[in-house]
Amino acid sequence: MPARDGLRPGAASPGQIISPLRRAPQSKVEAFSPQRRAGGRLSGPRPKRPAGKIPGSASGPPTLLKTLRDAGLGSRRDLAEAIKAGRVKVNEAIAESYSLPLKDSDRIVFDGREVPIARLHKIYLALNKPAGVITTTEDEQGRQTVLDLLPEEYKKYQLFPVGRLDEDTTGLVLLTNDGALAYRLTHPRFEVEKEYLVAIDKALSAEQIEQIEAGIELDDGLSAPARVKPVIHPPYNYRIIIREGKKRIVRRLFAAVGQQVRELKRIRIGRLKLDNLKEGSVKRLTGAVAHKI
Repeated sequence: MPARDGLRPGAASPGQIISPLRRAPQSKVEAFSPQRRAGGRLSGPRPKRPAGKIPGSASGPPTLLKTLRDAGLGSRRDLAEAIKAGRVKVNEAIAESYSLPLKDSDRIVFDGREVPIARLHKIYLALNKPAGVITTTEDEQGRQTVLDLLPEEYKKYQLFPVGRLDEDTTGLVLLTNDGALAYRLTHPRFEVEKEYLVAIDKALSAEQIEQIEAGIELDDGLSAPARVKPVIHPPYNYRIIIREGKKRIVRRLFAAVGQQVRELKRIRIGRLKLDNLKEGSVKRLTGAVAHKI
């Protein structure tokens, strides 16, 4: 059918409102316009995803729709319909926007039931752990844990440390409630680098460095290749970069070549550096920074 008034078939007329829950209709010509090569593959640029994305589905500050979705209360479209139908209240008022930004203090009620939102927000903290602090969420012996070092405002988020540092090892620890990120940073198949400063009493020989870098047979198997370089950073005199997370692995590698580690400090996890963060202090990271680690 020919277009009228200069409009494409299926395009919205002036003043017409397209609901965010519905895609604008496409003509058959638009829907099947890509040319096909032999074998059925499309040639040319990949077709763009149709319009009609529901607000709140993109990454960014927590919104009402995203928070409800993260709580596992339904699909985005079902929840969008619920908001539209007035089934969701925020601070006793019926919610009118999918993209309403939320604060921790906000109270959400969905179909008469309150939705706790504080634990749904993803939090990422870098901590400079002092010696004598346990890298766990609780300790049966009553010793101080990394969670004890957190400001009160973060203690409601059910944070946990990603990986562990020995009690007498200092340096960078990442705390989060993002299980997917924690898995990516700790699972061996991703081989995320960890960098440490090491203090030992005697210089390593070229042969000892070669042994550590090539891999050493330990009681739990062959260690992964590592990189070792001398540094002048008192009291530390070596730097080591590893890609595995076995228990006390750095200390065991140096012990295997006859060297006892006096002090050990982690200064990097992936792309995240300790930098000048003071011992015992925390720094909040954005989600974008955390997911680039």
